Amino acid sequence: MAYKIVASQCTSCSACEPECPNEAISERRGVFMIDPSKCTECIGHFDVPQCVAVCPVDGTCVIDNSVPRASAA
Repeated sequence: MAYKIVASQCTSCSACEPECPNEAISERRGVFMIDPSKCTECIGHFDVPQCVAVCPVDGTCVIDNSVPRASAA
């Protein structure tokens, strides 16, 4: 599964965008979004997804259950 950003909770602080090792996070109309085709949940890069680790609002970066789980290469 990829992560997604809950738009209603996103403060547009931009902390997540530079931390993503896959460049999966981008900003649109003041809200950050995660491209599920690029998100690997940071598997192979970090022990914890970096968007979750740096987001100042708990529960904003969450698993997107509509996308298949990523796996280590």
